[in-house]
Amino acid sequence: MRKEKHHKGWNEIKTNDSWAIFKIMGEFVNGYEKMSAIGPCVTIFGSARTKEDSKYYQLTVNVAKKVSEAGYGIITGGGPGIMEAGNRGAHLAGGTSVGLNIDLPFEQHDNPYIDDDKSLDFDYFFVRKVMFVKYSQAFVVLPGGFGTLDELFEAITLIQTN
Repeated sequence: MRKEKHHKGWNEIKTNDSWAIFKIMGEFVNGYEKMSAIGPCVTIFGSARTKEDSKYYQLTVNVAKKVSEAGYGIITGGGPGIMEAGNRGAHLAGGTSVGLNIDLPFEQHDNPYIDDDKSLDFDYFFVRKVMFVKYSQAFVVLPGGFGTLDELFEAITLIQTN
């Protein structure tokens, strides 16, 4: 016998929305506390699907290494591909390596080049995007998909509007 799905009524949906505010607020508070202690950083955006033998992976490692050697930390989305390459470059240079992970089913996992105390997990994309932008002095954007474009347009919109 098939169990029927429970469809939430309008009141139940609205009540859950109200309580979600506290979870969102908690993500902001946690992110602000951890990120404010890190120091000046550069954020690198790019595809999670870029392979290690790609010219863009190698370019990202080299750029992140040079940025780290200049005294800036590296922030990425914390996953594989370009994100891993950015954290790897920071790690190779002995610099600060930050990963802002998003909880996605069957998608992303932390890469091994993030500093142990600088891996943050988010459930909400918009909170994560605030952390990318608020704590970066510059952005490096490499080839990617819709997520990379979303992050790029968010950053340039905020730059444009001060």
